Amino acid sequence: MSVDTTPTEHTEHTEHTEPVAPPALPWWTRGDTNAFFGLSFNILVNVLTLTTLSIAVVKIPSGDVLGTVLPALGVALVLGNLYYMVLARRLARREGRDTVTALPYGPSVPHMFIVVFVVMLPIYLKTNDPLAAWSAGLAWAFMIGVIVMIGAFVGPFIRRITPRAAMLGTLAGISITFIAMRPAAQMWEAAWIGLPVLAIILIGFFTDVKLPGNVPVGLLALLVGTAIGWIGGYMSVPDVTQAAHDIAIGLPDLRLDLLFDGLGNLAPLLATAIPLGVYNFTEAMSNVESAAAAGDNYNLRSVLLADGFGAIIGSGFGSPFPPAVYIGHPGWKDAGGRTGYSLASGAAIGLMCLLGLFGILATILPIPAIVPILLYIGLLIGAQAFQAVPRLHAVAVVAALLPNLAEWGVGQIDNALSAAGTSADKVGAGALNQAGVVYDGLKTLGSGAVLAGLVLGTIVTFILDKRFVAAAVASATGAVLSFVGLIHAAEVEWAAAPKVALGYLFLGLVCLAYSFLPTGTPKPAVPEPDSTPDSPKDQDPAPRQTVETVAPEPATE
Repeated sequence: MSVDTTPTEHTEHTEHTEPVAPPALPWWTRGDTNAFFGLSFNILVNVLTLTTLSIAVVKIPSGDVLGTVLPALGVALVLGNLYYMVLARRLARREGRDTVTALPYGPSVPHMFIVVFVVMLPIYLKTNDPLAAWSAGLAWAFMIGVIVMIGAFVGPFIRRITPRAAMLGTLAGISITFIAMRPAAQMWEAAWIGLPVLAIILIGFFTDVKLPGNVPVGLLALLVGTAIGWIGGYMSVPDVTQAAHDIAIGLPDLRLDLLFDGLGNLAPLLATAIPLGVYNFTEAMSNVESAAAAGDNYNLRSVLLADGFGAIIGSGFGSPFPPAVYIGHPGWKDAGGRTGYSLASGAAIGLMCLLGLFGILATILPIPAIVPILLYIGLLIGAQAFQAVPRLHAVAVVAALLPNLAEWGVGQIDNALSAAGTSADKVGAGALNQAGVVYDGLKTLGSGAVLAGLVLGTIVTFILDKRFVAAAVASATGAVLSFVGLIHAAEVEWAAAPKVALGYLFLGLVCLAYSFLPTGTPKPAVPEPDSTPDSPKDQDPAPRQTVETVAPEPATE
C-alpha cells in the first residue's frame, strides 16, 4: 500500500536463538477433539453448500459433482491439511512450545459463491450448457492458482508494509458478511433448532465451563441440534431413503479436456480472474496475519505457494473450487486445537467426498444444527480485529470493514431483484434512491472489496498515526488500482473508475498538505496489546510483532 516502510506495529529481530524442542509434542490433545468436530462441521457445511450450488444453480449433472468434483476436493483436503500439520509441528519445534495451532484448510464460503455466481452462472445462462460453465470454472480456478503463486513472492512485502488493522479489518468484513450472516439467517429460519446449538457452542468455546466427561462441544452441539430437528419433524425419512440409494464411491479423475477447453477461451475470464486472484492471495495474507495475531507466526510464502499449487492441481482433476487456508485459525486455537485437528478434519471430510456420502448427510443433519459453528467463527474473527490492534486503530478496522459490507449488501439487492424477474439496471438508480437504496454507491464501494478494504484501512491507519506522507502514497496506490479497475469498478480495464481515482488523488493531496503542518507529540495508541515473541526462523523477511488474543482459555485445555 505504501513505499514508506517505517514500522507501525512491527518489530525487527536482530538476534536469533537456537530452536528449543518442547518437552513433548503430542499428536493429539483433548483440545484437538473439540477443534476437530468444530472444523469438520465447518467444512461439512461448505461442501454441502458447494454441492447444492453446483447441481441446483449451474445444473452440473449430480453424477459429475459427486463422482468428479467432490473426489478431487477430497484429495486436496487430505493433502493440504497434512501439509499444514507438518508446517505447524515444524513451527512448534523451532519455537520450543506445544501451543502451536495448525492452519485450517478447505473450500471457503466467499470463493464458492464467487466461482458459482460470478464465473459459472453467467456462462450457463448465456449458453445453457453446464459443461461449458464447469469448464470456465476450472480455467478460472487454474488462473487463481497461478496468481496466488505469483503473490507468494510479492505477498510478504505487501504484508510487511500494510498495517495490521487494515488486514484484520478486511478479514473481519469477509467473516461478518460472507461467513456469519447467511448462517445467522439460516438459524433464525428454525430458531428452535439453531439457538440451543449456538448456546452450547458459545458456552463451550468462550467460557471455562466444562462438560461432564469432557464431551467435545462440537459433537454435543450437533447431536442436540439433530435430535431436536428430527423430533420436531424438521427432517424427512423418505429423503434419507432416496439419498441412500444414490451413494456411490468416486475416485479422482483427470479432467484436462474440460480444463483446456476453458483455457482456450480464457480472455473473457481475465476480467474476473485477475482481481479475484488478487482477492485470494490478499485474503490468505490476512488469514496468516490473523494467525500471527493469535500467536502463531507462519511463513506467508509457504502458505501462498501451497494454496496456489492446490488450486492448479484441483482444476486439473475437475474441481472449480480452489482450496485455501481458512478464516478461523484463532477460533480453533481458542477451542484447544493444536497440530492434529486439521488433518483429522480434512481426512474425515475427504473420505466422505470419496464415498459419496454428502447426498445422504444433507438429509440426516439439519442445516440449522450445523451452521452455528460458522456464526461462531464470524463472531471470533470480528472480535479479534479489534482486540489485536492498538485501540486508536479500531477506527481503521471499521474503515476496512466497509467495502465487504457494501459488497454483501449489493449481492442481497441483486439476488432479490433477480428473484423478482428484474435487475438494478431495469429498476433504475433513481427509483432505488427514492426507496432509500444507494445502489450505485454501494456497488462502487464494494467492487474489489478485499483490496479496497486494505487500501482504506491502510490510509486511515497512517492518518491516525500522523504519517501523512505514507497516507498520501497509500492514496496514490488506491488511485492507480481504481483507474485500472482492480477496485471500485465492474471490470478490469483502462480508465475503469476515473472519478474514484481522482477522489483518491485529492485525498492524497490533502494528506500531503497536512504533512507540512506541525503535528505535535504523537498520540500514543494505548493500551497496546501484550506481545509474544516471533519465530526467529519460520517467518517472512521482516518479522512481525504478534499479540495474544484475549479470549479465555477453553475448557478442554
